[in-house]
Amino acid sequence: MKSPFTQVRSYERSVQLLMVNQFTINLGFYMLMPYLAAHLSGTLGLAGWLVGLILGVRNFSQQGMFLVGGTLADRLGYKPLIIAGCVLRTVGFAALGLVDSLPALLAASAATGLAGALFNPAVRAYLAADAGERRVEAFALFNIFYQAGILLGPLVGMVLTGIDFRVTCLVAAAVFALLSVVQIRALPPRRGDHAKDGRDTGRESVLSQWRAVVANRPFLLFSVAMIGSYVLSFQVYLALPLEVRRLGGEGESGTVAVALLFAVSGLSTILGQTKVTAWCKARMEPGRALTWGLFSMGVAFAPLLLATAVPVPDGDVGRWLLAAVPPALSALLLALGTMIAYPFEMDTIVRLSGNRLVATHYGLYNTICGVGITLGNLLTGAALDAARAAGMSALPWLALLALGLACAVALYGLHRTGRLAAVPAPDAQPASA
Repeated sequence: MKSPFTQVRSYERSVQLLMVNQFTINLGFYMLMPYLAAHLSGTLGLAGWLVGLILGVRNFSQQGMFLVGGTLADRLGYKPLIIAGCVLRTVGFAALGLVDSLPALLAASAATGLAGALFNPAVRAYLAADAGERRVEAFALFNIFYQAGILLGPLVGMVLTGIDFRVTCLVAAAVFALLSVVQIRALPPRRGDHAKDGRDTGRESVLSQWRAVVANRPFLLFSVAMIGSYVLSFQVYLALPLEVRRLGGEGESGTVAVALLFAVSGLSTILGQTKVTAWCKARMEPGRALTWGLFSMGVAFAPLLLATAVPVPDGDVGRWLLAAVPPALSALLLALGTMIAYPFEMDTIVRLSGNRLVATHYGLYNTICGVGITLGNLLTGAALDAARAAGMSALPWLALLALGLACAVALYGLHRTGRLAAVPAPDAQPASA
């Protein structure tokens, strides 16, 4: 089988550039964001609720504006929104390192979130358009670059933050500034096929476009069913590290165990994504692949569930193994489930959109899943607290396992009833050559 980099070279230049761009975007983002809370509370001495507010504003501005970003990308073209997002994040990251007043920090945080809302739907719609019939394979490769940025970013950030957090902010801003220049010079202009005749941008209002997207019932059902995949995959950053710290402690051994989680998750994706996608595509329909992906993500919490029946060892080595091994197995199974589902998930959104207003569909999809992640994390946190208070350590893992299985059943039902098949665009006209 060809290596991922050989496969990347088989795509046209724009697709190659978008993949490298996504790696760079995640590199810049993750070299800064994991250390922002410590900077706000430590260096600037802000109260915990203010730190939460600043971080929350970033998340809210991104999730709340995804639909707007996707709509603008469909109306104005993908390239301007990608550039605007990169420029805005350049400004936001630089400001986070240079300002210390609350209003300025809130504005900078909001800018970084809005930037993501501008370029994320545009990047995915652009990739889907230029990859054509090879969308599934393209999104598999895209996920490799995506995960590589997540894996490398915190390591670079750790080194830079060891010097000074402001250095981290300025380097991250420089990464996005360089990325902005590259987009301006090298990324070809691109619009969705639906807009080639000017019909959508000329006569159709934004509200009528939004009504058309919201009226797409199969797309909405699919979006709701996929919320569970994002809630489950996010536990690599929430429930799994908390469980590692609970058993392994806050010392160096606990830090090593947490680092193992992220290494297992990122490296398994980088090494296995294209192989998993090729195997699934050769043997099953997209709906079945999505079902198995969600099933795997639900089953990922079985090792943690089984570990609750094991007495906590007294020795340091045994305790560390119990703290590290079950969460690492869960992280591996979550990564496998994501590898199975993600390329088919991105492709399904394009098919359900009827290849019309693709970025708008991606934007609404991100917003729906983002709201689901927020609610899911609140409930997961509550389940973790309740489990500790009641001495029922199995409760959160049982709930997460049940969520994965329920979403798998929902996706299987959508697949069996034909709701995941391509939806023809209303009044669609053939794209010009």
